Amino acid sequence: MTAVECHGLRVRRGETTVVSAAHLVVERGGWLSLAGPNGAGKTSLLHALCGLLPAEGSVRVCGLDPRQAPRRAVSRVVALLPQQPVVPEGVSVRELVTLGRAPHLRRFRTESRADRAAVERALTRLDLRGLADRPATQLSGGELQRVVLARALAQDPQLLLLDEPTSALDIGHQQTVLELVDRLRLEDGITVVAAMHDLTLAAQYSTRMALLDRGGVVADDRPESVLRPALLEEIYAARVEVLRRRSGLAVVPSRPVSGHQTPAEPGQERHPVPGRDGVRR
Repeated sequence: MTAVECHGLRVRRGETTVVSAAHLVVERGGWLSLAGPNGAGKTSLLHALCGLLPAEGSVRVCGLDPRQAPRRAVSRVVALLPQQPVVPEGVSVRELVTLGRAPHLRRFRTESRADRAAVERALTRLDLRGLADRPATQLSGGELQRVVLARALAQDPQLLLLDEPTSALDIGHQQTVLELVDRLRLEDGITVVAAMHDLTLAAQYSTRMALLDRGGVVADDRPESVLRPALLEEIYAARVEVLRRRSGLAVVPSRPVSGHQTPAEPGQERHPVPGRDGVRR
């Protein structure tokens, strides 16, 4: 079964077309990473999928058309983690996570026992119970990302949309957040669509990748089929190497060889340095 299906999707911002004739299909429980240079249309595509931007063409998300379905109905099945989440001043971590239950509340009703239980489960699963009463504005970037993810989890979505979820995080917190998302995907069957700049992380966590350029989808396949050096050089105007590691593909910049590199001293020929696993690189 499919969680997302787009055919001929076109999105405009004012007079500018930012997504043009996009065709995408995402199976339930999969992880599609949207890659591409700045301005390629990744964020606009995510916003169209959850109904925040008007769009032309055909789009179905978890069986709903986000342009026509009631906003509350879409919010019950789709959760969006924005690149820069808005945190109200003075709100606690628990209160911020509780906002994820808003689509499920009846009008003029407060949270039920089931709603409060969903919030506590989300806090527990993301190891936030010790921070539950702390003001959310006092958290580190990594902690806040976990809180925003907990809010999405409390929403009980079928589809999770991530807009650059690791852009403000160090490498350790990047891995922590992505491992949490992947665990939720595998345990709960949540479908993930994520706009990601880091091609190595996208390759290692995605089941599929879509490469966008100037609003169009130029490649949509498994990471090893999309991440081809010649294609990446064309799209990004960058020279890269694509390496195969035990953890997956790694995309690394490749500096042009020049006469300015420092030569090895006589008798000190350069050799690959063994890594922690003993493999010379």
